[in-house]
Amino acid sequence: MGRKIRYIQDQIAKSGKTSSYRPLTDKDINLNELETKLTELEAELLEINANTDRLQRTHSELTELQLVLHKAGVLFGSARDAASTVQHQGADTENGSSIEEAVDYPLLQEQEMQTDPSKQARLGFVTGLISKAKAASFERIIFRATRGNMFLKQAPIEDAVLDPATGEKVEKTVFVLFFSGERARTKVVKICEAFGANRYHFPDDPNRQRQMKSEVDMRLVELQSTLDAGIHHRDNVFNSIGYNLEKWAVMVRREKAVYVTLNMLSIDVTRKCLVAEGWCPVSAKPKIHDALQRAAHVSNSQVNTIFQVLHTKETPPSYFETNKFTSAFQEIVEAYGVGRYQEANPGCFTIITFPFLFAVMFGDWGHGICLLLGALYLVLNEKKLGSKKLGDTMEMAYGGRYVILLMAMFSIYTGFIYNEFFSVSFGFFGGSAYQCPDPQYSVKNCPYQFIPQLLFLNALFGYLSFLIILKWCQGSKPDLYHIMIYMFLSPTEDLGENQLFIGQTYVQIVLLLVALVAVPWMLFPKPLIMRKQHIQKMHGRTYGFLRESDTESTDLEVDVEHDEEEFEFSEVFVHQMIHTIEFVLNSVSNTASYLRLWALSLAHAQLSAVFYDRVLMFAWEYTNPIIRLIGLIVFANATVVVLLCMETLSAFLHALRLHWVEFQGKFYQGDGYKFHPFSFKTLFEEDDL
Repeated sequence: MGRKIRYIQDQIAKSGKTSSYRPLTDKDINLNELETKLTELEAELLEINANTDRLQRTHSELTELQLVLHKAGVLFGSARDAASTVQHQGADTENGSSIEEAVDYPLLQEQEMQTDPSKQARLGFVTGLISKAKAASFERIIFRATRGNMFLKQAPIEDAVLDPATGEKVEKTVFVLFFSGERARTKVVKICEAFGANRYHFPDDPNRQRQMKSEVDMRLVELQSTLDAGIHHRDNVFNSIGYNLEKWAVMVRREKAVYVTLNMLSIDVTRKCLVAEGWCPVSAKPKIHDALQRAAHVSNSQVNTIFQVLHTKETPPSYFETNKFTSAFQEIVEAYGVGRYQEANPGCFTIITFPFLFAVMFGDWGHGICLLLGALYLVLNEKKLGSKKLGDTMEMAYGGRYVILLMAMFSIYTGFIYNEFFSVSFGFFGGSAYQCPDPQYSVKNCPYQFIPQLLFLNALFGYLSFLIILKWCQGSKPDLYHIMIYMFLSPTEDLGENQLFIGQTYVQIVLLLVALVAVPWMLFPKPLIMRKQHIQKMHGRTYGFLRESDTESTDLEVDVEHDEEEFEFSEVFVHQMIHTIEFVLNSVSNTASYLRLWALSLAHAQLSAVFYDRVLMFAWEYTNPIIRLIGLIVFANATVVVLLCMETLSAFLHALRLHWVEFQGKFYQGDGYKFHPFSFKTLFEEDDL
């Protein structure tokens, strides 16, 4: 039934009509009646299409014959007129022969009289149409096949014609080919077939030509009226079903989805019932139970549906309930990987951190306002745009409209902090008190094992964040690079003017020791604890096996072998060592990777300044209004294309990398699988039937 509906939809689309939509409110036709209806409609449309194709082929052939009669008639008529003129000019007035007799007078009478009539070569000709693209090759092959004993005359057709074989419009030319002998005729016919040239009969008699042309014209008129009647009947069929087609498609899609789901169920032969096992959110259990009870009541079932929670060792899917605002941020996270069950969801943090990091690189409140206007257009018109078919780029922008909205708002905020408005500074906050100095230094069922990692990160980079905040609160000017470098190289050295608080040296020594202790803490305890747990588990199972019979013990051993994986201490230790080294190195490299925020922010500001100073201000130095207008247009285009499009994409990709690698890589495994519930809503959003 789905195939038949797709066939009908394709036929309606080919005819240029559209089927209107009506919601499924009343069931005026059941599924069995719909199947019969679709079968009848498919058979009727197949018959209509077959008759139309046959009539259209005949119409195309008659059209080509009409063109051959016209073009070839002109060629023969012009040749006859030319021959009459030549004979008239060279006729001898003493022989008393008329012009008509001179035209029909044999040119090779003497040679023909001297030749055996049985050996005389008979002159023949073929008329037809051939594609213009093949005409040159056709003439060359004919010339070689007949060894030059041929005469070809062509007359191109101005408009493309429908080819009877393919039904497509092709530019063609009418040809008249003269040859000598039956062998040449056989070769010419085969070559015409090879080149797809359509041959048509052309009579020698001019009277017969006129009669044949009149008959072809009458048949074309009759065929056209028959075709119009068939198309009108087909349109009436489309109009009668077009109003209900979408409703039928919804019915078939729903029934198909239900039966596909039912095919996943298993049959309990002894109890004559269906058994389904699946996942559901804990919060949805009361709703599912009530829905099953209502279904049993409506269907007058004699047996109630049993809904029971099963305990399994399989890892459940991950389900995060989202709305139109949070769905785009969740998709950003899940593009990296779907979180495992009960793993912390980075999407909650991404709602704020992603637009903020973007704004750090894109900080300009003039450009932010432009982004805000575009995002507001998408948000305010989301209902109208959501019901339309958008392009790929527009579809992505519409899906992330709330992401763009927050990106724009944060860009306006950081633009005020940077004091950037299309690279123009405003004195809102006065002058800066700072100057850049010269550089002087170029566990089980748990997703985490995190305590030493937190200590390592906070002992180093948490302390650095504390120093940054303390520096800005005090208004002092110490060199934080110097502090962090010599915290490792010379931890007991006096800090001097770089000291921010009393006892800072002792605090740094303690934090450095904590960071050093955290490294073996990450390496050794976890493998040893896992080894101890495995040994205890195996001792407990051995004691349990001794209490059971030999048969039961064998069965349990088989189950244990299937349920538990083998424990290799060396493999676990090597894996933990790799993880420890990777964490320590990434803690430094990933933190340094955040310097891209400064680099991208500087690049954005410098590009904006270049366009403002070198384009707009350069044009404004002239008093000519045309030059100023050109400069304004170039500046606007450069701002939109480079800063609002390319720079937005660049900052977006860098923010995406910072979240995926530097942020989520610290704690997010992303090796789970997503929960896909059965839903008619998502089913109707799909295009496939």
